[in-house]
Amino acid sequence: MANVIKLRKGLDINLRGRANGEIIKPIKSAEYALVPDSFGGVTPKVVVHEGDCVKAGDALFVDKKYPEVKFASPVSGTVEAVVRGERRKVLCVKVKADDTQQYVDFGTKDVVKLEGDAVRAALLEAGLFGYIQQLPYAVATTPDTKPKAIFVSAFRDMPLASDFEIELRGNEKDFQAGLTALSKIQKTYLGVSKQQTSSALISAKDVEINIFDGKCPAGNVGVQVNHVAPVNKGEVVWTVDPAAVIFFGRLFNTGKVDLRRVIAVAGSEVKTPSYVETLVGTPLSAMLEGQLNATEHVRIINGNPLTGHKSTLEDYIGAHTSEVTVIPEGDERHELFGWILPRLNQFSASHSYLSWLLGKKEYDLDARIKGGERHMIMSGEYDKVLPMDIYGEYLVKAIIAEDIDKMEQLGIYEVSPEDFAVAEFVDSSKLELQKIVRNGLAMLRKENA
Repeated sequence: MANVIKLRKGLDINLRGRANGEIIKPIKSAEYALVPDSFGGVTPKVVVHEGDCVKAGDALFVDKKYPEVKFASPVSGTVEAVVRGERRKVLCVKVKADDTQQYVDFGTKDVVKLEGDAVRAALLEAGLFGYIQQLPYAVATTPDTKPKAIFVSAFRDMPLASDFEIELRGNEKDFQAGLTALSKIQKTYLGVSKQQTSSALISAKDVEINIFDGKCPAGNVGVQVNHVAPVNKGEVVWTVDPAAVIFFGRLFNTGKVDLRRVIAVAGSEVKTPSYVETLVGTPLSAMLEGQLNATEHVRIINGNPLTGHKSTLEDYIGAHTSEVTVIPEGDERHELFGWILPRLNQFSASHSYLSWLLGKKEYDLDARIKGGERHMIMSGEYDKVLPMDIYGEYLVKAIIAEDIDKMEQLGIYEVSPEDFAVAEFVDSSKLELQKIVRNGLAMLRKENA
């Protein structure tokens, strides 16, 4: 029997341009690139050279601190370039894809008969272990960690987020194999929403199922960890994106590294919001070809509007990206007396605009923050939209003050930057809360190293 956990705090933001899941278009590209920044906390060491031939599953780079943690190429082909930035930082490794794909054969395995150590070894060998993240610090985990639990959140409720049930179609067997493999390492929890009906989710085996009933960000895995198995100092919890669970299952069922996934292309500036099937590392130019309403005054986001990264057409799909969204930039808009008008087409969490009287409607919001950074006011805004047992405002103040003892006491080990995405949206002080939390986690990780 699944546990039902009701969350009262949160905020749903209904944006125009949600992807239509009836048609899933396959997208292919001549080149792909693996981006180290997709794997938080990893210091990459490139193990290939320009001109090398690789197969899908061969390592392109490893973690400098843990060389056994490899990162697999999504395609077979020729290494086209190792792109570096300032201070020779590795930005990405480009691979020109072969017409006929070749895969490294890691051998099929019966996950039911495997031990936990064998599962770890298989993921490390195939270059997929780096897709596992951890709390605390919200970074890619390391092989020496021993998690007290593993969490998978199978529903996404951020604005314009993709529907995982669409991605799950046809991959039910691989998803279950991935869950079973993770359960061999440690007890695994699967979070779903009450609206999801797929039997692969609500009847999943070898996991404890928790049904979360609440507004955004109830789908955040950090929120789910906080309500099921909070992280204390010295403890580690693994978190795995549901798409990565499918990657793991394919590895054991086919013996190949297959990084195909279904991604939502959404937003009010997209002509036909829809889903596409593509590989990790696909160029955004291929994803958005012929899809943009305009090429100027738009913001392309690698992810959803609240937690994604501002990108260009030259960037690539990240390892954990489940949607690509395009919204108006808003830099060309000028509103006369905008602050005093009823603004029926503008969303307000505080009911400052009369639009809240119109009920549930879709909004065409742009990327403007509409104001500059101000002094932080203890207004309780964060607490209304942060469904976690922490004092969000006090934690942010402790991070800004670099008070490590206070940060620990106020629960920083339990949070990740995305947990503060909705709080950042409603923050009247216009603070970059996700960036502040990320800096605090990096500070704490360095202190505890």
